[in-house]
Amino acid sequence: MWTWKALKQREDGLLRPSAFRRGVVSSRASSLQLSNAKEFISLHRGAINSLEIDSTEGEGRYLLSAASDGTVAVFDTHRPTSSSTSSCASIAQHHPLFHLPRAHKFAISRALWYPVDTGLFITASFDHYVKLWDTNSTQVVLDYKLPAKVYGIAMSSIATSHSLIATATADVQVRLCDLASGAFAHTLSGHRDGVMSLEWSSSTEFVLITGGCDGAIRFWDIRRPGTFLLLDQSLSQLGTRPPLLPTPTPSNNESTSLPASSKSSSSTPILPAQKRRSHKKIQLKPPTQSSHPGMASSQNRATAHYGAVNGLRATADGFYLLSSGSDSRLRLWDIESGRNTLVNYEAMSIQTSKPIQLAVTPDSSLVFVPCLASLKAYDLWSGTTINTYRGHYESVNCCFFNAQDQELYTGSNDRQILVWSPSIPAATQIEEADSKGGITSIDQDNWSD
Repeated sequence: MWTWKALKQREDGLLRPSAFRRGVVSSRASSLQLSNAKEFISLHRGAINSLEIDSTEGEGRYLLSAASDGTVAVFDTHRPTSSSTSSCASIAQHHPLFHLPRAHKFAISRALWYPVDTGLFITASFDHYVKLWDTNSTQVVLDYKLPAKVYGIAMSSIATSHSLIATATADVQVRLCDLASGAFAHTLSGHRDGVMSLEWSSSTEFVLITGGCDGAIRFWDIRRPGTFLLLDQSLSQLGTRPPLLPTPTPSNNESTSLPASSKSSSSTPILPAQKRRSHKKIQLKPPTQSSHPGMASSQNRATAHYGAVNGLRATADGFYLLSSGSDSRLRLWDIESGRNTLVNYEAMSIQTSKPIQLAVTPDSSLVFVPCLASLKAYDLWSGTTINTYRGHYESVNCCFFNAQDQELYTGSNDRQILVWSPSIPAATQIEEADSKGGITSIDQDNWSD
């Protein structure tokens, strides 16, 4: 068993604690299957469009869900409210802690927790409103009226100097709502069509990434006017990125390492995330000259997808960006260079009528993509399909990976929230090992009786 082998290597000092933890999390994330021990009792009467787990204090306990019938619900993922017994096993049932039947007049497109406190959450809807809610009283604290239906909202999880809500609407402009003043801070103009997706950078609090129905992905520094980076799918790079720090020149008696593209297939490639893990997060620096409106006309019309960009997700280290489009393509971008890494993700079918919610594991090894009635897990660096999850009866709209429990939650047009958990829990693995051998080889000693 891999776990016991890794434990032995950790005991002998051959494996670092951080590497051991990443290995366990990655192993559990790649063995997900439909849970037969946990069930969420959904009271939504419409398609579930958004799922989010709180990130405060590293608990990952409360699940926030929103649906197209204008309802919002919150679940406690750690404490079940009841249980049901079947012929095979006992299923822990989780009923909503509270359910808001008329949070919005029309469909809710996105709901998210306030980054530093579960006492607040934000919802966005096709009724043109963005609302800030008090979790304890379930009352609206603040609301913003937008000029068009809202496709998505985002808040920076690392921001310390601002509390801005970025809004993506059917309008061409991106508006930033300031929670401190209760008004719009400023407007970002540059897209030629509606904005369907957006994401804050995970390495700096001032950079916002937006994806539009015009196929463009734009980078904004909210302290300056205009776009400072526009992704172009025709600009690409092959192989691993150079390290941030200069590499010393090898001496004559040292062999020079070959680039990743020229190595044989039998050798193990060094993944970019592994190669750069020891370096600090990158800080995006806009060019000294203004790129907009001074950007050349042809460059200003560059596109990242042949269709609307309906999903964006940055990796936790801030080095890479994943984007999905209505052209049923998933692309991995190098944020620092702004280049397409040309990772060829295997065939997928992505719905085009609404935004989708992507999920990435904390170690950036897997990406989960809603593909119509199924969900696919891809290797982030090779593009190969690791697994296909089938359990919903209709199109899957959103997914969220709970890093604390290594569980995946999915929401669909069938109004159900499904739980995908590791095939064998860690506690069960230990019990099985004990039952087979009494004492595992790791725990045995060389003493004689």
